[in-house]
Amino acid sequence: MPFNLAELLEQRHGENFQLHNQYLNPQLTKVVKTLGFDRFYERGEGCYLYDDEGKRYLDMLSGFGVFALGRSHPVIKDALRQAIEADLPNMVQMDCALLPGLLAEQLVTRSPDTIERAVFCNSGAEAVEVAIKFARASTGRGRICYFAHAFHGLTTGAMALNGSAEFKTGFGPLLPGATEIPFGDLDTLKDELRRGDVAALIVEPIQGKGVYELDGELWREIESAVHHAGALFICDEVQTGLGRTGRFYAFEHYGLNPDIITVSKALSGGYVPVGAMLTSDKILRKVYSSMDRAMVHSTTFKGNQLAMVAGLATLSVFDDAHIVEHAAAMGDVWRQRLEELAARHEFLHVVRGRGQMIGVVFGPPTSRGAKRRWRTVEAARTAMFSQSLVVPLFHRYGILTQVAADGVNVIKLLPPLIAGETEIDLFVDALDELLRDAESSSRWLREFGVTLAKGTMKRTRSSANARATR
Repeated sequence: MPFNLAELLEQRHGENFQLHNQYLNPQLTKVVKTLGFDRFYERGEGCYLYDDEGKRYLDMLSGFGVFALGRSHPVIKDALRQAIEADLPNMVQMDCALLPGLLAEQLVTRSPDTIERAVFCNSGAEAVEVAIKFARASTGRGRICYFAHAFHGLTTGAMALNGSAEFKTGFGPLLPGATEIPFGDLDTLKDELRRGDVAALIVEPIQGKGVYELDGELWREIESAVHHAGALFICDEVQTGLGRTGRFYAFEHYGLNPDIITVSKALSGGYVPVGAMLTSDKILRKVYSSMDRAMVHSTTFKGNQLAMVAGLATLSVFDDAHIVEHAAAMGDVWRQRLEELAARHEFLHVVRGRGQMIGVVFGPPTSRGAKRRWRTVEAARTAMFSQSLVVPLFHRYGILTQVAADGVNVIKLLPPLIAGETEIDLFVDALDELLRDAESSSRWLREFGVTLAKGTMKRTRSSANARATR
C-alpha cells in the first residue's frame, strides 16, 4: 500500500499528546497541558498558526527564530520541489557537490573579509561544537570562556558553555576548561586570558536568554582583549544572525570582527535543518592540514542537497524582499510602540533588543494595589508575573509567546522577520489591555489561575484514562 500522508493524518488526528506521553517526552506534555497550550495545529502560513477548529494564532516565537520568512514560504517550497524533482545525487560523500559550494560562497560573501571558509553541519549546537574543535586546534589551547546567562546549545560541548545551571544538572563532567565570565566583566575576562591557555571566548552579540545587551565600546574592548591574548573571538549568531536584529549579523551593530561565526535556524527556510561554522582560511587549515586529515572533521549530512537548496532560496528571498531592512524598520516600530506602553503602565519597565528580537521587561509597580498583586504573583514563584501574561495572551488573544528564561520577568519576542505593523499592533494592543487589567484588578490573575487549574485537571484525567487502557 503506497504511503498516503493525508490519510495518515486524518486517521491518527488527536493522538498527538498521547503519543508524546507514551513515546517521547512525558514532562513536555504535562507543561503544555497545564498551561492550556494543548492545541492541534493543522497548518502554518506566514506569521500565523491555525488549529483544527480554525482558530488563528499569531506566532511570536517563529520556532525560536527558525521561520524568519514565516511558515510555508512559497519560494522555499518551490525550490525544494525543484530539488526533489531533479533527483540530485545527494550525499555522495567522496565528492565535491556544487550546491554546498554555492551556499558557502553566499555566506562568505555576506561576512567580513576575514571570513573565507564554511563548514556545514546540522544545527546551531553542532556549529558551536565545530567552533570549539577548530578554536582548540588553531590555537593549541584547551580552555573556552563564555558569559553568564549564555545559551549555545544542549549537546555536551555546547552545554558546557551554558550560563544557566539548570541545563547542566545531572549530566556529569562536561567540557574540561569551560570557564564562565560575568556578562561584560572585562577585568575578570582579562584575568583569565592572562593565564595563556584560553583558546577562545564565545559570545552571543545579544543574549537570547533575557535579551541582554552590551554597548559597542565595551564589546570592542572585549574583542581587543581576546585578540591581544592570542585567543579567538567566536560570535554565536545562531539566533541573532541572518537579519534577526536588523543587520545580517548582530555583531555588525558594534563594529566587531569575529574569527569564527556560527549560524543556523533561519538558514533552514523553516524546512531542512542546517548549520554552519564560518572562519578564516588560516584557522580552517589548522584542522584540515594535510590530505590525511581531509576527513578529520565531518558529518554525514553536511552537504545535504535539500538543506543547501533551502539555504540558497532563503538568502535569495532575503535579497529580493529586503528582509534585513524590513527587520530594522520594524525594530523601530516595536521600540516606539512598546516604549509608549511603558510610559503608561507601571508593570512594564524596559524594552530591550534590536530589529525583530525584543525583550519586554517587567518589574514591581509603585501604586499600592498593583504592588500587592505583584507580590502575590511573585510569592508563588520568582518571575511568575511574566508567565501570568503569557497564558492569557495565548488564550484570550491567540498570541503565542514565551518567557525569555527561567527566573527573569522578560517576555521575548521573535516574530518572523516578515512581521509588519499589523502583527505589532495585535501584540501591543493585547498587552496594553492585559496590563490595564493587572493595574486595576485581579481579573487577569484569576484567569491565569483558572487556566492552570483546568489544565491540571485535564492532564490528570488524561493520565488516568491512559493508565486504564493499558
